[in-house]
Amino acid sequence: MATAADQNPNDAEHREAAAGANAAEEEYEEEDEEEEEVELDGPAAVAAEREKVQAVFKRLSSDPVGIRVHDVIIKGNAKTKEELIEAEVAELLRSAPTVQDLLRNASIASARLRQLDVFDSVNITLDAGPPELPGTTNVVVEVVEAANPITGSAGVYSKPEARSWSLEGSVKLKNLFGYGDIWDASGAYSWDQTSEVGIGVSLPRFKSISTPLMARASLSSQDWLKFSSYKERLLGLSFGLISTMQHDLSYNLTWRTLTDPSQVSSKSIRRQLGHNLLSALKYTYKIDQRNSHLRPTKGYAFLSTSQVGGLWDSKGLRFFRQEFDVRGAVPLGFYNSALNVGLGVGAILPLGRGFMNLSSSVPDRFYLGGHSSPVCSLSGLSSLLGFRTRGIGPTEPRRLVPSESEDGSAASPGRDYLGGDLAVSAFADLSFDLPLKIFRDAGIHGHAFLTAGNLAKLSEGEYKKFSLSEFGRTFRSSAGVGIILPTKLFRVEVNYCYILKQAEHDSGRTGIQFSFSSPL
Repeated sequence: MATAADQNPNDAEHREAAAGANAAEEEYEEEDEEEEEVELDGPAAVAAEREKVQAVFKRLSSDPVGIRVHDVIIKGNAKTKEELIEAEVAELLRSAPTVQDLLRNASIASARLRQLDVFDSVNITLDAGPPELPGTTNVVVEVVEAANPITGSAGVYSKPEARSWSLEGSVKLKNLFGYGDIWDASGAYSWDQTSEVGIGVSLPRFKSISTPLMARASLSSQDWLKFSSYKERLLGLSFGLISTMQHDLSYNLTWRTLTDPSQVSSKSIRRQLGHNLLSALKYTYKIDQRNSHLRPTKGYAFLSTSQVGGLWDSKGLRFFRQEFDVRGAVPLGFYNSALNVGLGVGAILPLGRGFMNLSSSVPDRFYLGGHSSPVCSLSGLSSLLGFRTRGIGPTEPRRLVPSESEDGSAASPGRDYLGGDLAVSAFADLSFDLPLKIFRDAGIHGHAFLTAGNLAKLSEGEYKKFSLSEFGRTFRSSAGVGIILPTKLFRVEVNYCYILKQAEHDSGRTGIQFSFSSPL
């Protein structure tokens, strides 16, 4: 018996080559079955065996060796349903016409089973088929189920752009019913920004449906008082309908509540306070061929997100939202340098009669600003280095509340950032190694960047005032340099940002800024 693939993917190719020896060896022996058998002992036997193995490997590397899978045998699944494992790998293994194809498919099958995240190890071996059926093999799939089905994680994370910290944790219960089902509960609490609790379940497949399915219930609260004078509370259900490497389709049903405890919100915000039911279908298409998420030096990525809101004819929440994000990385050939460029475009339109005169939902509009790295994640429009979260775009003055002073005067209450119906952002980032070896060995490197972006309001008849030339002329931009400290989970940046251009009411600042970004 020979191993075809196991839990260590780095050595899979070596084990797979050995795994094909049985099947190829049988055919090799069939061709020589008429030769006289000679019993050898000692060094002669070792040399003969070595020569036979070399001949088998030579044949495997030169010509395809035909083979047929007679049976797929599953072992070690004390709890996991056998039909789940068969559905994941049986058809793939049986479709291989040659030993070489079977070895490749065994490696893919092993990776599929490991991705279920319910096994500690996966071992696939090829064994000789029945003697009466020459040229056949039995594939043995041996799994070791997770010794501890319960896993958890917790951590404290900094959000420099919001000057806050968050405590986050999650617990997972794996394979409760033996269908590869994963149940999880998560929670997050930020001292002044957000809180969220949720519970969900995911299935790798359900009966004839070959794509993973997911259902989740969540309750979250987001505090936008500093930026837009409202708090947002969401109670929702989400269902993952299709989930593959490139495609994702989900349905969300959310009860949304907007409140203003400060009672100073602008007129545009006050009009949208209260309760609404959001029923939305969301489709995401994603390709990411970059060689790294933390420091890409070559490749490209593309993201398209389409969302239709108001499927239940909810007043004020009927909209269509479309977003595109394109990235590219080109190596320059010196100091491990690379140029990353990106362009993002998004638009949201209300749906209904006279839609261009209707108002779009404030929480669903586009916002730019914040300190997250535009290089690291592929999640659409958001970051614009040097500007505060929600720090650019259309604004409106908050309600003026008279003070209790003797003269009755009131200080300026500030402005609410309203977001935009049309958003465009772009960046260019040049990364390079630092001269000291100690930095290169640790992966610490430098970069210089340029970011730009703009927002415009199109709803409520504002499209009549929109001018493409004016939109281009009012682009906000920033530039800077920094040092990047990559970790296994985060990309930490210490940047000096210089504001090149901003509008009157934008919130941009030249100086040192810190960034903690995750590629997830």
